[in-house]
Amino acid sequence: MIINNLLMHQIRFLFFIILTCTQVSFSQLRTVKELDINWKFQKGDFENAFQVDFNDSKWENISVPHDWAIYGPFDKDIDKQDVAIVQNGEKVATEKTGRTGALPHTGSAWYRNKFTLPNYENRKKVILLFEGAMSEPQIYLNGKKVGAWAYGYSYFYFDVSEFIKEGENTLAVKLTNKEFASRWYPGAGLYRKVSVIVKNKESINQWGTFITTPFINKDEAKVNIKTKASIKNGSLITTIFDADGNQISTDKTSIEFGNEFDQNIKVQNPRLWSPETPYLYKAVSQLFVGNDLKDEVSTRFGIRDIKYEANKGFSLNGEVTKFKGVCLHHDLGPLGTAINKAALRRQLTILKDMGCNAIRSSHNMPSFEQLELCDEMGFMFLAESFDEWAKPKVKNGYHRFFNDYAEKDIVNLVQATRNHPSIVMWSSGNEVPDQRGEAGVKRAKWLQDIFHREDPTRPVTVGMDQVKATMESGFGALLDVPGLNYRVHLYEEAYKKFPQGFILGSETASTVSSRGVYKFPVVQEKNKQYEDFQSSSYDLEACSWSNVPDEDFVLQDDKPWVIGEFVWTGFDYLGEPTPYDESWPSRSSYFGISDLAGLPKDRFYLYRSRWNKTDETLHILPHWNWEGREGEITPVFVYTNYDSAELFVNGKSMGIQKKNASTPQNRYRLMWMDVKYEPGNLKVVAFNAEGIPVAEKELKTAGKPYKIILDPDRKTLHADGKDLSYVTVSVVDKNGIPCPKATNQLKFKVTGHGKYRAACNGDATSLEMFHLPTMKLFSGKLVVLVQSTNESGTIELFVTGHGLKSGNLKLNSTD
Repeated sequence: MIINNLLMHQIRFLFFIILTCTQVSFSQLRTVKELDINWKFQKGDFENAFQVDFNDSKWENISVPHDWAIYGPFDKDIDKQDVAIVQNGEKVATEKTGRTGALPHTGSAWYRNKFTLPNYENRKKVILLFEGAMSEPQIYLNGKKVGAWAYGYSYFYFDVSEFIKEGENTLAVKLTNKEFASRWYPGAGLYRKVSVIVKNKESINQWGTFITTPFINKDEAKVNIKTKASIKNGSLITTIFDADGNQISTDKTSIEFGNEFDQNIKVQNPRLWSPETPYLYKAVSQLFVGNDLKDEVSTRFGIRDIKYEANKGFSLNGEVTKFKGVCLHHDLGPLGTAINKAALRRQLTILKDMGCNAIRSSHNMPSFEQLELCDEMGFMFLAESFDEWAKPKVKNGYHRFFNDYAEKDIVNLVQATRNHPSIVMWSSGNEVPDQRGEAGVKRAKWLQDIFHREDPTRPVTVGMDQVKATMESGFGALLDVPGLNYRVHLYEEAYKKFPQGFILGSETASTVSSRGVYKFPVVQEKNKQYEDFQSSSYDLEACSWSNVPDEDFVLQDDKPWVIGEFVWTGFDYLGEPTPYDESWPSRSSYFGISDLAGLPKDRFYLYRSRWNKTDETLHILPHWNWEGREGEITPVFVYTNYDSAELFVNGKSMGIQKKNASTPQNRYRLMWMDVKYEPGNLKVVAFNAEGIPVAEKELKTAGKPYKIILDPDRKTLHADGKDLSYVTVSVVDKNGIPCPKATNQLKFKVTGHGKYRAACNGDATSLEMFHLPTMKLFSGKLVVLVQSTNESGTIELFVTGHGLKSGNLKLNSTD
C-alpha cells in the first residue's frame, strides 16, 4: 500500500509538472499542423499531378479552406437541366436554371502542398485529416496513393505513417465534382481544413474519446469518459477543469476493456450547459506507459441532460424546451463554402439576437467550427448526414456511394462530433425517396442502429415529406423522433398514428421573400411570381408545398406534443431559387429569414417577436417611399412582442390594432390593411398589457441619395489573415434618412493592414461577382467584407459612388 501510494504521488507530481509546461513541450507528444498556406491549385485533369517532381510552378497560389467555384462567373448554362423536382411535387420535367447556384463547380481540379513536419521521427504515427473535400477526393503523398473517399461532406483521415518521410513531403489531392450531383450549390475544393497530426505510436486513437454525463443532480454529476488507445499496457490519467482553468477532479485507471479505458469522474456542484448558460468544462486525458507520458488529448464538453418523452416532448436539464430552430446550408454567401469562423460567428450572433436556440445542418455534416461555436454561444444542434440514401434524387448524387460508404460516413460523423454538448439529435436523412417501400424501412432501421451503436445517448430522426406513406409502411413509427417537413395539415393524424407521442417540425415554413421588396395587392398566395423575379416581403407568399410562418406558430403554441421547429431557412443560400428556378437570372434562394448578405428581412422581426423573450421588438413594414402610389392602399404591418399598437400617418391615427385569434396572421401580426400612402411620417406606438404607451418607432419618406454610411459589425480584428469585419453599407438623404430603394453602383477600396475580401447585396438575381470591388445597392443596402492580414495595424475602407458623398471607416487589427 505504501509503495502504491508513493507511486501515485509520483504520477500526480509528474502530471502537475506536465500541466505547467509550455505548449512547446506538449508538441513532443502530439503536433497538429494545419496545412493552410503554400498550396498550389489548378482546375483540370492532369495525369501526373500526383508525382513529387510534377511542375506546378504556373499553378495558382491559394490558401485552404478554398472554394474554387465562388469566383464565378455566374452562367445559366452551368447547371441548366431538364428535371421534375419530385420534392416539390412536380410530375413533368421543365428546364431549370440556377439550381446549383449557376457557378462553375463541376469538373476536376488538383491541389498540391509541400510541407515538413516538426519533431518528426520514424517511430511516430502520422495522421492526415480532411474535414471536408468536395468531392470524391483521391489522396497522394510523396507520389503514392494514400486512399480515397467519396462523400464531399464527410470528415475522414488516413494513417500515413508508411508514406511520410523526414524533410519535405509532397501532398497532392485530386477532386472531382460531377454535374447533377446536388440540389443546391455544393461548393468545390478543399473547403474545410486539412491537418497533419504527428504523435507517438502509443497514443489515443483519432476521435477516441467519448464523454457522457449519465447522472446529474444539483449537487454532483457523473462524467463517464471512454478512451480508446493504441496501447497494450498503460495507464490513463484524466483531469477535468472548469471554464476558468481550475482543476476540478482527476482519475487514473489502468483497466482496459479491449483497447478502451472507462472512467467515471465526479464533478461537485455542476454548472449545466444550456442555450442560456453554455458552460463548458475541459477534460485532459494523458496516456502513460510506465512513467513515460506518451500522449495527451484535451476535450471540451458540457454537463447536460436531454430527454424525449411521450406527450411531454423534449426536456433539457429537466425543463420542457421547444426547439426554436433554423436550417442552414453550409455556404457562407459571398465566401462560398470555404469555412470561416468569423463568418459563422456572425451568423450565430444574428440568430441569437432573433431568439433562435437551435440549428439543423441541412442537408450535410456540420463543420467542426460551427459546432465549437454552438457549444460556446449556446445553440442546440441537429446534426444531419445525408440527403440521399440508395434511391436517387439527382443523377450523380450520394446514392452511388450509399452501400459502400453510409456506415463509414456515419461512424466518422458521430465519433468526430459526439462530445459536443450542443448536439441533441442526429438525422440520418432528409426527404429520401426511400420513405416509400419495405426496403426503405429496413434502411432507416439499419442507419438508426449505427447511430445508436456509436452513440447510445441521442435519438435519431429523418426529415419526412411523404408522411402518408411513412404512416402506412412503419417508416415513421420506427424513428426515435418523427420529423415532419411541412405537411402542417397532417400533424394531428401523424401524432395519432405514430407511437412516439410527439412530433418535430424538422423543416418548416419555406416562406419566400426578398429584403425590402413589397408587392401589391397584399394577399396570401402560393407560387406567386413577378416580372422582376423577386418575392414580396409582406411574408405572405410560400410555395405549393410550404406555408407562411404563422401556421407553424399555431402548432408550436397550441400543441404541447409538437416539440419545436427548424425553419427553412435561417439565411438565404446559393442555389434552389424557388419559385424562380425556371427563370434567369435567379441563382440563390428566397427562403432565408435573413438574405445572402446576412441582412435581416422583415420576417426576421416576426420570428424575433416570438422567440426573443428578453428584448423589445417593434418593427414596421413596408418602407415609406412610394412615389407614384399616392392615395393607393398600402397596408402597414407591425411585428412586435407587444399585443397592441396604434398607427399614425403624418400625425393622423389609423386606429389601434390588437392581436387576436381570428386568423393565424391576426394572432401574431398587427396589420392595418386600409392605409393609403401619402409621403411623410409613419409612426407606431406600442402599448403594454395595461394599455399604457411603452415604445414607439417611425419611418420617414427619404429624399434623393446623398451620403454613404458605413456600419461594421466589429471594429477590431485578429491579425491572423482570416478574420473578417462585415461592414453594412447604406445611403441616406441630406437629412440622414435611409434611402430604402437606392440602387447606386458603389466601389470599394481597402488600405493598410487588411484587404477587400468580398461584397454581397442579397439580390437573388444579381450576377455581379462577390470578389470584385464594386456592386450595386439592393433595397438601399449591401455588405462589404474586410479581411485582416497577418500584420497588426490600421485598416481603412473607402466606399465611393457617383454623385454620393463617400464613406470611409477605420478598423484595427491586433495580434
